[in-house]
Amino acid sequence: KIALFTTALENKKPEVSAEISISDPLTMQSFLNEEDATLKAMVDKIASVGANVVFCQKGVDDLVQHYLAKAGILCFRRLKESDMIAISKATGGSLVGEVMEIQAKDLGTADEVAEKEVGAESMCFITGCKNPKAVSIVIRGGTEHVLAEVERAMMDAIRVVGVAIEDGKVVAGAGAPEIETELRLAEYASTVGGREQLAIEAFSKALEIIPWTIAENAGIDSIDAIIKLKTAHDKKKKDAAYYGLDLDTGEAVDMLERFVIEPLRVKVQAINSAAEVANMVLRIDDVIASRRAPPMNPMADPSMGGPGMSGIGGMM
Repeated sequence: KIALFTTALENKKPEVSAEISISDPLTMQSFLNEEDATLKAMVDKIASVGANVVFCQKGVDDLVQHYLAKAGILCFRRLKESDMIAISKATGGSLVGEVMEIQAKDLGTADEVAEKEVGAESMCFITGCKNPKAVSIVIRGGTEHVLAEVERAMMDAIRVVGVAIEDGKVVAGAGAPEIETELRLAEYASTVGGREQLAIEAFSKALEIIPWTIAENAGIDSIDAIIKLKTAHDKKKKDAAYYGLDLDTGEAVDMLERFVIEPLRVKVQAINSAAEVANMVLRIDDVIASRRAPPMNPMADPSMGGPGMSGIGGMM
C-alpha cells in the first residue's frame, strides 16, 4: 500500500510572527513533547490507513523518518513532481496534500517496492502494479552517444507501437507494400496515355528504393532481392502482397506470418512527405549558385603593413 504526499511531513511554521517567553525548563520540555506528539500523530495516521510505503514530494522530518522506520514503513522524500504524477498513474494512488486527511481509498498498490543498485546509482523500483497507466524503461549504454542512439530508437519504437494501437491499421513490413504498390502502379501506367504514364512509372520505380535499401543495409545483393520480391508478388498467389525480404536468408517470405508489420499511418506519411518534397523540387524555376569570396591576402592590405609599409606612420 503506497501513500503519496505533496506536502512536507513536518511541523509547519506559523504564518504569523509570535514570541513565547519560557521561564521554566519543564515548560520547554512540554513544548518539545507536543512537537513530537504532532509528528507521531502523522505517522499514526499513515499507519492507520494501512500504508507501508510513503513517497513525499517535499521534506520529511528526521523524527518522522524515525517513527516511520519503527512502524515498518518505507519512506522516500523530495521526489520531483513529474515522478509523483507517474507513480500515481502507475499505482492508482491519489496525491494527498494534507497528511491527516488521507484515507485508505487514496492508497496505491504494487507487489513490490525495492531500492536496487544500477551501476553506480541507487534506484527505486515499483513493480507488480495492477493496470499501470505509466511505466519506466531503464536504458543503459557505454557512452553518451550510444545512450542517445538507444533512447532515440526506443522512443521511435514506442511511438510506432502507439500509432498502430491507436489506428488499428498495419501493413506488412520489410518492403512488401512498396513492391506491391510498384507492381500495381506499373500495371495501371500501361492503361494511361501521354506523359502521365511516364510520371506514374517514375513514381512506381521510386518506391523500389525502400526494399533496395533494406537489402543493401543487410548485406544482401539488392538486385537479387528485388527480383525475388517481384517474383513472389504474383497476383495468382495467396497473400502474395504480404511477401517481404527475410534479412537472414535473403528470401521473400510472408511478413504477416513473421509478425513483421508497420503502422499504416507511418507508411502513408512517409510516401506523402517524399512526394511533397519531389513536387517542391520540380517547381524550382532556377538555382542561383554564389561563388565563394576569395580569401583575403593580409599583405595586400595597407593597414596591415603590406608592401611599402604604408600602414606604419610616424616611424623613424
